[in-house]
Amino acid sequence: MRNLEEHPAVKRFHEKNQKVAWPPAGQRLNAERVRQMCLDLGADDVGFVELGRPELDEQREEILKVLPSAKTLVSFVCRVSRENLRSPARSIANLEMHEVSKRVDTTACKICASLERTGVRAVTPAAGFPMEADKWLERMHVVAHKPVAVAAGLGAMGMHRNVIHPVFGVYILLGTVVIDAEVDGYSRPLDHTPCLGCKLCAAACPTGAIAPDGYYNPVNCLTHTYREAIGGFTDWVEIIANSKDSRAYRKKVSDAETVSLWQSLAAGTCYKSMYCMAVCPAGEDVMAQFIMDRKGYMDEVVRPLQEREETVYVLPGSDAESHVLRMFPHKKVKQVGNGIRPHSIKVFLRAVQLAFQRDKAEGLDATYHFTFTGEENEKATIIIRNKTVAVMNGHEGTADIRITADSKAWLRALHKDSTMFREIAFRRIRVTGPLRLFKAFGECFA
Repeated sequence: MRNLEEHPAVKRFHEKNQKVAWPPAGQRLNAERVRQMCLDLGADDVGFVELGRPELDEQREEILKVLPSAKTLVSFVCRVSRENLRSPARSIANLEMHEVSKRVDTTACKICASLERTGVRAVTPAAGFPMEADKWLERMHVVAHKPVAVAAGLGAMGMHRNVIHPVFGVYILLGTVVIDAEVDGYSRPLDHTPCLGCKLCAAACPTGAIAPDGYYNPVNCLTHTYREAIGGFTDWVEIIANSKDSRAYRKKVSDAETVSLWQSLAAGTCYKSMYCMAVCPAGEDVMAQFIMDRKGYMDEVVRPLQEREETVYVLPGSDAESHVLRMFPHKKVKQVGNGIRPHSIKVFLRAVQLAFQRDKAEGLDATYHFTFTGEENEKATIIIRNKTVAVMNGHEGTADIRITADSKAWLRALHKDSTMFREIAFRRIRVTGPLRLFKAFGECFA
């Protein structure tokens, strides 16, 4: 390496580039040219967001880890076929999502390669999977595409937590390319929301994860929709491990479910529900059918999904379970786990708001002071009031009940490797206050 400057290739490089600085100083790309290049390579719409934008505050550190010289995020969308996504035949909807997802990744790679040939450094985070699986239950994604797309003016978030494009509606998948150059014109967020406020996403959601008042329960959605991906796959593996023999396994998992899991492994994840996207009528290119014939839209698009006979996967005792029984009695309810096991007290505290089952909390008004000891020393306050939950660091306000727990014992009980009763009996968990409040706390988190 000491004689690197004498290498013939290095000498030729210096002779050819003796007047060129690296990286090119003050390089600014023409936004319209880059936009047209992205469209030519497969994107259907494009926007640009500077890395310093406040909307990226929560992501900036992670983005700089993958490209320390990053300056701009190129956000783009690829359109999804509406009729395919709306099909009650799950295979058709899933194939559409898989194929468009591949197109997003292919388009991102082509954009990256094209820019790289001009001297611009670029990286292409995946549109969906694969993700950073070693960071399970933490930040698994390199870039959160939705807030980038919103910042780039490619849409606004609907009550179903999908980005709604002003023209294409929700029938899009998102991609992002991170580059180390500035552009001469950045995009701005929309000044309006394309969401029509129809609440059809709430009406079609089999788990009730989307409520008519806008409340969203991500855990109930994940447990069903991603039954054959993320944590649901982990739960299935444990069912196999805990089954004495094939007969015991078949009592827990039907042959159809096993075949579906095989198909997910062989051909791509089978999403159990994309109904919130399928029924959304927002977007200039989409809304005509809904606006002109609402009854026809309900009969043709919404009701076939509502009336579909299917298995809905729920956490035992969750709001999702009661929602299916109440709203969709023709659908089969199956209690499952979702593989979500907090591996630390910090993850547990972050997960509290995500796992909260607000209908189970009706009538509960209590302040909980938690003190965790042992390997992790944490203090936290959790307040459940008016069917809402709030989590704060430290002890705030006056506690109605105090829980002091060895951190490992608490996690064991959460993982069902032990029970709360056992850990309390051995005084590894101590409760000061009404035990009914302690029991009520557990019922609020399926």
